[in-house]
Amino acid sequence: MAGDRSLVPCVTRGKKTDVVCGDQVMIQHTGGGQGVIEVIAPRTSMLYRSDAFREKRIAANVTQIIIVVAAEPSFSDELLARCLVAARHESLNVLIVLNKCDLQAPAQLARQRLAVYAGLGYSVLELSALEDVTTLRPLLTGHSSVLVGQSGMGKSTLINALLPDALAATREISTVLDSGKHTTTHAKLYQLDAESSLIDCPGVQAFGLHHLTFGEIEQGFTEFTPYLGKCRFYNCRHAHEPNCALRNAAAAGEIDARRLALFLQIVENKA
Repeated sequence: MAGDRSLVPCVTRGKKTDVVCGDQVMIQHTGGGQGVIEVIAPRTSMLYRSDAFREKRIAANVTQIIIVVAAEPSFSDELLARCLVAARHESLNVLIVLNKCDLQAPAQLARQRLAVYAGLGYSVLELSALEDVTTLRPLLTGHSSVLVGQSGMGKSTLINALLPDALAATREISTVLDSGKHTTTHAKLYQLDAESSLIDCPGVQAFGLHHLTFGEIEQGFTEFTPYLGKCRFYNCRHAHEPNCALRNAAAAGEIDARRLALFLQIVENKA
């Protein structure tokens, strides 16, 4: 019913399910306050990762991906790049959040690493979820956002700060392993207001792009666009071929050589 915000535990018909967090569905009430999902509405977007053997669907119908990195523990440049490629493929708005900026020295190092992304036009927001998240709130308005990041970046703390009643679990950071402990075990959608929602999903240590073609990954590196199609060979892989437009641009300082190296690393092992 329109305007009905009550929670109804539902199951799907049959053993397999294609339902993803963020889906709009039609249900049939079965009594006892429960229901069965009858129809999944057409999706406007589907964010997922894959390897050679399987795919993991993350969130449906999202309009914005919020990639959370932190001053501590250290974050993966390759994972960040992979998330940006996936976002470009699904035409999602991108926001990079640098969390734990109260840790001044580590935050400065992280800021330097993120400078290349800010230079490419990506929005980078600095904050400390333990202190103040007011700058993030307006950037959620009108969006169906999904929080993505490695474990330990502070996604659950962000949820707690934005929605104090969410009771998202938090855990201490393992300084020995320089990585966080998983706190979120399944994706969950929080309705912020009538037009805005936020999906929190488990921390990821890898983001496979096996489902994307070489060309689609190229397009995900937005700074490559002016040089695509200008290599000596039409099927250039930008690795060792002579007169490669991308390699020439990197040598001339027109594109970041580290980003080209990330691209080569990703296409070599898309999983």
